[in-house]
Amino acid sequence: MGGGCVWGDVDHATHAFGFAVPSGIISTTGVGGLTLGGGIGHLTRKFGLTIDNLLSAEVVLADGRFVKANAEENADLFWALRGGGGNFGVVTSFVFKLNKIDMIYGGPMLYQLSEAADVMKWYREFIVKAPDDLSGFFAFLTVPPAPPFPEHLHLKKMCGIIWACAATESKAAEMFKPIRAFKKPALDLVGPLPHPALQSMFDALYPPGLQWYWRADFVNELSDKAVAEHVRFGHELPSMHSTMHLYPINGAASRVGKSETAWNYRDANWAQVMVGVDPDPANKDKIISWTKNYYDALHPYSAGGAYVNFLMGDEGGDRVKATYGDNYERLVKIKNKYDPDNFFRVNQNIKPSAKKS
Repeated sequence: MGGGCVWGDVDHATHAFGFAVPSGIISTTGVGGLTLGGGIGHLTRKFGLTIDNLLSAEVVLADGRFVKANAEENADLFWALRGGGGNFGVVTSFVFKLNKIDMIYGGPMLYQLSEAADVMKWYREFIVKAPDDLSGFFAFLTVPPAPPFPEHLHLKKMCGIIWACAATESKAAEMFKPIRAFKKPALDLVGPLPHPALQSMFDALYPPGLQWYWRADFVNELSDKAVAEHVRFGHELPSMHSTMHLYPINGAASRVGKSETAWNYRDANWAQVMVGVDPDPANKDKIISWTKNYYDALHPYSAGGAYVNFLMGDEGGDRVKATYGDNYERLVKIKNKYDPDNFFRVNQNIKPSAKKS
């Protein structure tokens, strides 16, 4: 696939044959950006990150050379592309391994905000022990005022889990018995649907042109104190589009070694992101303040770094180093080789070493 594709293009091409590549949760997301940062989504627990399914890439380097990067050719560059972001060149095409997936048993389950602490405490225990076929990310959200959501829930602040199960429908229905037995949700839209339908379910909610501000962390554990802070800020969502997601990244993704790709946090259980979003630039300060305060309250309970695709450009080099951890110095050496003048720097920048005179 070409570097300029969006994941909806990929789903359109692959679903007809009963296959998929693990990607994100919005089908309008670009293939290139999501992949180079790692690639977290509905299928992460089943098939790993997007980069765990990357077989080869074609890259235009800073000096104008056009090269292939895979396990046999420019293997060091291939290693760096798998999580190192846009630091090493312009990727013009990707070759991915396809995974057999057609129907998904999934969708959102929503609960009253007053139940958020109970849901989070149950979820933190359940998802880390769940079979790889089953994934679900926790969210604070405001219910969109449109179908398929019922009118009595429109614009209501709630919490929920957006589920995705890759097992057969009969096996999935069995897996969901304890989920539904835990607590009756206010809304249960979970059922069989084509994989692209789940991937595009939230596209309309996030059209181009919205104002976004992010903060993120990797998380190993959700302590009771962390849950209490989450609940506090979940009650204070500043706009309809603003949200917090906890994406599970255990399962298949955790069984790839920390040094096998540039993506370092293979032992974390979640990638956490707080997002202030609003269509009106006049609300900039409100969404930024909520996001920063939320992040500041939860960061002490984090694993240190963050998913590079969730970092903002104003967070500084120390955050980039924390994100790559023990892999950072290896990335610097590869940057020295392929982009010594830091031509590709409008990114979460991995700076080359200073040249010796």
